[in-house]
Amino acid sequence: MSLLVLVRHGQSVSNLQNVFTGSLDVALTPKGEEEAQETAAKLRGFHFDTAFCSDMLRARRTLDIMLRQLGQADIPTHYNAALNERYYGDLQGLNKAATVQQYGQEQVDQWRRSYDVAPPGGESLHQTQDRVVAYYEQAIVPPLRHGQHVLVVAHGNSLRALRMYLEHFSAEHVKGLEIPTGGARVYELDSALHIKEMRDL
Repeated sequence: MSLLVLVRHGQSVSNLQNVFTGSLDVALTPKGEEEAQETAAKLRGFHFDTAFCSDMLRARRTLDIMLRQLGQADIPTHYNAALNERYYGDLQGLNKAATVQQYGQEQVDQWRRSYDVAPPGGESLHQTQDRVVAYYEQAIVPPLRHGQHVLVVAHGNSLRALRMYLEHFSAEHVKGLEIPTGGARVYELDSALHIKEMRDL
């Protein structure tokens, strides 16, 4: 049996400021560092063979805190931009509430939550999923097939895209999927990588 654990990074400076972050490379807040520690505490007793991570600062810092807290800082770690947050294009750096005032809630919800509609100049969730799933199949599936326990630290939308793929969510269902900062999803997989059990921590 293999184990896959997906973790969203802790609260970032942009999360706190309520702005569209996307590819902006921002740091964790003190609360975000605490969330990483709290998530690691929930994973105490888990042993990971390898870890995969976005190459963005907020995800890298979350992974570093978690592995140190777990006493597993020496495991192989792989950083790749394929796991980075969805690119929000022209919305990046804009305050979310102000954007709603300018464009309306319905339009902003469509940009943020829909599967196929991209924000102006940015990526749709579908496009994000294409790169995330390609990397998952190429890099993460092989150790899982060998029965390894794998930790993945990434972002709200890159993880929404991966969870949609893993759990066979419809485009309608994924609109309502919210992953909190520091949130962890655990999958127990059989030898064919079918999900035997899944749960949030």
